[in-house]
Amino acid sequence: MAHTERDAGGVLRGIRVADFSRVLAGPYATMLLADFGADVIKVEPPAGDDTRQWHPPVGPDGQATYFGSVNRNKRSVALDLTDDAGLAEARRLAATADVVVENFRPGVMGRFGLAYDDVRAANPGVVYCSITGFGAGDGAAIAGYDLLVQAVGGLMSITGAADGDPTKAGVALVDVLTGQNAVAGILLALRRRDATGEGSLVEVNLLQSLLSALTNQAGSTLATGRAPGRLGNAHPSIAPYAVFRAADRELVVAVGNDRQFRTLARLLGAPALADDARFATNADRVGDRAALHEELERALAAASAAHWVEVLTDAGVPAGLVNDVAEALHFAERLGLEAVVEIPIDEGVETRAARAPRPAHRSVANPIGIATAPARYVSSPPRLDADRGADWHPAPLVE
Repeated sequence: MAHTERDAGGVLRGIRVADFSRVLAGPYATMLLADFGADVIKVEPPAGDDTRQWHPPVGPDGQATYFGSVNRNKRSVALDLTDDAGLAEARRLAATADVVVENFRPGVMGRFGLAYDDVRAANPGVVYCSITGFGAGDGAAIAGYDLLVQAVGGLMSITGAADGDPTKAGVALVDVLTGQNAVAGILLALRRRDATGEGSLVEVNLLQSLLSALTNQAGSTLATGRAPGRLGNAHPSIAPYAVFRAADRELVVAVGNDRQFRTLARLLGAPALADDARFATNADRVGDRAALHEELERALAAASAAHWVEVLTDAGVPAGLVNDVAEALHFAERLGLEAVVEIPIDEGVETRAARAPRPAHRSVANPIGIATAPARYVSSPPRLDADRGADWHPAPLVE
């Protein structure tokens, strides 16, 4: 596989990442770095990243779509760290890398002589990112599974119907948030290295990533001493801000102030709602949200959800259909966001759907936009050990 195009540009050109991570949080982080030109070498065990086996479904290249969703623009080498030769290769790679990323349980990398202190001894400028579930202290022995973190981290307690069971998010959201935090930490440490020449240990964990993401819900708990409960699709501090049923399907109405509510009431043909003492202010509406929901659904039943979305959006009242994932991707494309990218599987050249007659790997674009140095998509997710060769890493082991 040729990598000349990857090496030719990107704001992270010249940054080499030794990626020892697997599954989701770490691979998501390193993919975001690879999209901007970092040379990411994915180190896998001989059997490959676990997610290579998480199928169906599979993509047009026959690989699991889970694996494919977080591993584009990378190289793959398979190394057995329990074998002397494989371990020597891994240490050599770490000694030549600008960034090392790992998400093993605390202590595992140390057993292989690949912990931060070990790598720093041979590579003083390394930025070493360690991703754990619950930190390297008392939580080190707890397995960092996303579902578990959603449960113990409080997210499930505020997700789901008020009279239903605690519910997880529909994607491994905590892993994704942690991957984003890892990217931020790595870039901050690289900036520090630019200024001082010194490397850094970057530590992120799933639990703290979730607690930070709880934002207003954690803030209210700290201020009042009371933990919030489940409100279904309602908001604890704003109304109407929920899912409503129209004549044919659901839509979301997200009113953020009294002016928007007055406009909403007028467009629904129920202007008296804005003068009703129960709904006059946001605080009133939050206090009587059940009655408000009933009144709004009665009015919304007069037309289709698409009709209301068009009418409300045109008037500046935030509203949208409750899309499935396919509809969401199409919606983003209609807005001109170029949310989906295609990379031909048989060659590493970026292209879009309209110009790609060959089988292609399709994935969601990097969410970070830099106008002068955009993300680049030059190689589809690699086959296991596809890049092992005489030149797969650039320098001999530093003794």
